Amino acid sequence: MKTKSFARWLSAIGIAFLMAGSASAADVRVMISAGYYRVYAELGPAFEKATGNHLITVRGPSMGDSPEAIPTRLGRGEVTDVVILDGGAADELAAKGLVRADSKMELALSQIGLVVRAGAPKPKIDTVDALRQSLLAAKSIAYSDSGSGTYLSTKMFAKLGVADQIMAKSRKVRGPPSGEPVAAVIARGEAEIGFQQLSELMHVPGVDLVGAIPAELQPGFSFAGVIAKSSQQPEGATALIRFLASPEAASVVIKAGLTPVAKR
Repeated sequence: MKTKSFARWLSAIGIAFLMAGSASAADVRVMISAGYYRVYAELGPAFEKATGNHLITVRGPSMGDSPEAIPTRLGRGEVTDVVILDGGAADELAAKGLVRADSKMELALSQIGLVVRAGAPKPKIDTVDALRQSLLAAKSIAYSDSGSGTYLSTKMFAKLGVADQIMAKSRKVRGPPSGEPVAAVIARGEAEIGFQQLSELMHVPGVDLVGAIPAELQPGFSFAGVIAKSSQQPEGATALIRFLASPEAASVVIKAGLTPVAKR
């Protein structure tokens, strides 16, 4: 990102925001889930530099029943400006009146993948049947307490006809901020195979990435930005979402293990 083209992009966006009146210094509060956090962590400082706004960030799962989960936070009245999370979860928040449905913008597409401990044999997962057999053969399985894990435990395992057989050897892992990525559990040898979104698996030491699950089993996850109904800085919130959704952010999205959204 430290290139002349990126510098020109920053300059252009900064000028655009100034002209739009959205670059006056303000505290913009953000709630974000783990899958998109690496992109946000890199682009957030650039946004602050370009606009003069200051980002105040809290993290939590897109869904689930933990006290840190974004729906739980919003449900108990925590105030924020921007929510960045699983696209389907964003729609559920809109249905509950917690975010502005008309502000939703997709930021990246995501796939579910699988890791094993570094150096361990890699199971075959390139076909639906191979994945089914690998699940049955695994001694232990870990998955997240957020979007990917919810999909696996409530839909995919049942679709593969293995839910009853693997339930006793499966473990749900609480994610950041108080928890950890699934890959950290695998790296310590506490489970044999671990599933999570690729962006949350790729950069954890001590594991080997096996790959993505077959395309026909992918749920079509996306990450989206949306403005909270409680937002006190809607202009700053809009500016941040547009900044993250700009085509120039694509290289950061790809580096994080996600797929850029097609040109709008």
